[in-house]
Amino acid sequence: MRSHVLRALFIGTVVGFNLLTSCSIFTTSKKPYEVVAYKPKNPKNVHVKVSLQNRMVYVLEGNRPLLVTPTTIGKAGAVTPTGTFHVTNKIAHKRSNTYGFWAKGNDIRPGTSNKRPGRGYRYVGYPMAYWVEFKPAYGFHQGAVWPIPRSHGCLRLHLNAAPKFFALVRMGTPVMIAQSLPEDQTIGKSVPRPTDYNDPDPPGAYIISDKVFEPIKGPLLQDQ
Repeated sequence: MRSHVLRALFIGTVVGFNLLTSCSIFTTSKKPYEVVAYKPKNPKNVHVKVSLQNRMVYVLEGNRPLLVTPTTIGKAGAVTPTGTFHVTNKIAHKRSNTYGFWAKGNDIRPGTSNKRPGRGYRYVGYPMAYWVEFKPAYGFHQGAVWPIPRSHGCLRLHLNAAPKFFALVRMGTPVMIAQSLPEDQTIGKSVPRPTDYNDPDPPGAYIISDKVFEPIKGPLLQDQ
């Protein structure tokens, strides 16, 4: 396995797609979520820890926190794996190979890649921007950060956190995922959580376009 409008026009598309994916990756809330990420002194010393119980991602350089941000974890039957891994792939403009849309002109229908609705339709996967894979078919990516297990096993990051996480990690960065971590009682104890997870998606025409991958404004990493 964390943009932006006209609810009345696209609510049908959103509902149909959410029945397939149980997710929304964009935000329109009036309560914006912001998170600060810091530049590492030595990128080789960066490592990632994930607490499933606290639903929190810790990006650390030694014991120094660079980014602490909430995540959505896998739901029952599609749990997020635990163990020690390494970053094996990074794709900024990643799209789902399974869930997405079938498009034919202005006719854009939510669906899965194995069910073409008819001749002339092309499949466009749902965006999973800033994909960071740590195990085949499992990764961190931009998505709605629900306060309950809701993903298909991936770790979703808020749209304001995902590009910063992507910038901090590199190929080979260690990733440890556990049920709980000591950091849960310290740096992860009172971290604000996004409240915009249930906002509706924008129109399908926007989601299948390259505009969905436009970067956020401003520098991603700050000096500390």
